[in-house]
Amino acid sequence: MFHVTYTPRGVSYLLHRLGWSPQAPQRKAAERDEEAIATWMKDTWPLAGQRRGIRTRGAASPTKQAHR
Repeated sequence: MFHVTYTPRGVSYLLHRLGWSPQAPQRKAAERDEEAIATWMKDTWPLAGQRRGIRTRGAASPTKQAHR
């Protein structure tokens, strides 16, 4: 309409002079179930830290070692 163009930096400068600041929306799912998350944290999360059995030393490769 007025044939005026601004660079992104220029727009940022003008908005700052007007007292505006950049803001980002919170990213949280609308379907988020806080009660289910609290239950999972109480029941399941502690089990994740437990050891899963006796660990034995072996080769780093998951393939079977060749016999000599």
